[in-house]
Parts: sequence; structure tokens; C-alpha cells
Amino acid sequence: MAKHGGFPGGMPGMNMNNLMKQYQRMQRKLEETQEELAKKEYVGQAGGGAVKITVTGEKKILKVELDKDAVDPEDVETLEDMILAAANQALGEAEEDSQSQMGKLTGGLSF
Repeated sequence: MAKHGGFPGGMPGMNMNNLMKQYQRMQRKLEETQEELAKKEYVGQAGGGAVKITVTGEKKILKVELDKDAVDPEDVETLEDMILAAANQALGEAEEDSQSQMGKLTGGLSF
């Protein structure tokens, strides 16, 4: 058994209680950050703003906005492509923000 609360054969001064407290603080901060990210909204656009899609940090679509001029019954494929592009842009921004915020907390470690 190590002296003064250290780990046996381990790093002196490291104490299991301190480690647990640090872990709990980090866990709380991660949960708070996840909650903040879930509340955020991200907007993706395509066609010069003719199509806008808003998603949450939880990657759920909140809103789809279409400019009337983007709706051409003779060219549905272009509208579909713009919707996909806008959705992927918004989701990409949400993911990038999430990775950035979580990376700050975990020091770049991935789980």
C-alpha cells in the first residue's frame, strides 16, 4: 500500500478521492456543454439562400424554408439537390461545433 493516499507503485501525491472529484467535475462540464449544444441552432443554405434548413445541436431538423422562386415543378431535381446541400451544411456545422466544444473539454481525446 502506498503512503499518503498515493496509488501503489504509482504517482506520488495522486489520491483516488482527488481523481474522482476531477472526474465528476469533468463529467458535469461535459453534460452542461452537451445541453448547451443541444439548444443551439445551425442554418445551412443553398442556392444563394433560396433554401435554408435549420437544425439543432441534437441534429434534428427544425425548419425548412424555400424561396418561392426555388420551386419549379419542371425542375424538382435541382430543388432536391439544394435541400440536401443545405441540410448537410447545417448538420456539418452542428457536428463541427460539437467536436470543437467537446475537444476543448477532453483535450482532444475521442471516446
